[in-house]
Amino acid sequence: MSIKIKRIPAGIYAANCYIVIDQETKDCIVMDPGGDEEDLIKIIKEENVQVKYILLTHGHLDHTGAAVSLKKEFKAPICISNEDYKMISKGASMYGDIDNNVDQFIKEGDIFKVGSMEIKCIHTPGHTPGSLCFLMGDSIFTGDTLFAGSIGRTDLEAGDFNAIVKNIKEKLMILDDEIQVLPGHGPESTIGREKVHNPFL
Repeated sequence: MSIKIKRIPAGIYAANCYIVIDQETKDCIVMDPGGDEEDLIKIIKEENVQVKYILLTHGHLDHTGAAVSLKKEFKAPICISNEDYKMISKGASMYGDIDNNVDQFIKEGDIFKVGSMEIKCIHTPGHTPGSLCFLMGDSIFTGDTLFAGSIGRTDLEAGDFNAIVKNIKEKLMILDDEIQVLPGHGPESTIGREKVHNPFL
């Protein structure tokens, strides 16, 4: 299995967009395309891949801003939790036109199989009610739930500090220390490093 992960800080908040490619089948998943849609489309086309899904860790605009453009360009479904879909539907003017373009709701335990890749969904509410992390092999994409040395904000609408800490401890910190943490902002880390050095845990 030969998997390539491209991290592209996108949009004005430099949220990490991940393009995850099975290099044998040329199938790929795009996670959290937050902006700079023209650049993302160019990069994806240069890789000569087929986008199978657009997965969103949560509904904030800095992680979803280019999703509709990518859907239209590559005919790939947009997938998000039902909880965050409800959140963005209530405040549609804040979130662009994504609420009219969601194709699939995803939840705890759902598994996406793309090429040789298997991505498991883990529900980690706290930053938003429907925040998700995506576990794939020895990597976990944590969105705005867990960062290197920090955790996601909970002072925004529907944030819950106690919930985010509880879910990180109970659902993420039980993973192997060697698991690579690929967050929604900033540099990567590992589960083991966060167990030792993250002051919130």
